[in-house]
Amino acid sequence: MTTTATPDVQDTTGKLGPWWLFLITGIAWTIIAFVLLALKPGAVTMISFLVGFVLIFAGINELISLSYALSWKWLHVIFGVTFILAGLMALLQPFQTFGVLALLIGWYLLFKGLFTTIVSIVEHRSISLWGLLLACGIVEMAIGVWAIGYPGRSAWLLIIWVGIGALLRGITEIITAFELHHRKGQAALAVA
Repeated sequence: MTTTATPDVQDTTGKLGPWWLFLITGIAWTIIAFVLLALKPGAVTMISFLVGFVLIFAGINELISLSYALSWKWLHVIFGVTFILAGLMALLQPFQTFGVLALLIGWYLLFKGLFTTIVSIVEHRSISLWGLLLACGIVEMAIGVWAIGYPGRSAWLLIIWVGIGALLRGITEIITAFELHHRKGQAALAVA
């Protein structure tokens, strides 16, 4: 029997992975988002360093989630490696990568939002908070399109894009954590 939390977080043994790991990463993403959104944009170097650390954290987070995913593993690998490389690039050459980071974040938000929207629609019967997941996906896509199409990328907008993206990622991971916890409780009741 296969137990499914979302199409991307599954376990073939019938035992779901540690739901609390998603809760911790979701809370961490939310804290990072509020810290970023509270910043007053100033130096491009400081913003590039912050974005670099957020991208490295996102890459590590994607690679960790790879261990729980049965489907779309290749996408987690691509996102993880891309984020880590982009984060290192931002730390090593902050002035030259500022515009590239804005575009990268825009494309990431667009694809992540599209994936989140598709998952919420396809799995609406098995995900109790699918409407919130759908809203997060739509907002991510809208911000991604805006980030890609806006020609005057400034420090302030980059902070907002990264901050809102981190907040939506946090909400998505917290939803996944509670969905996994709920499924574990159902599996325990089914066994009893």
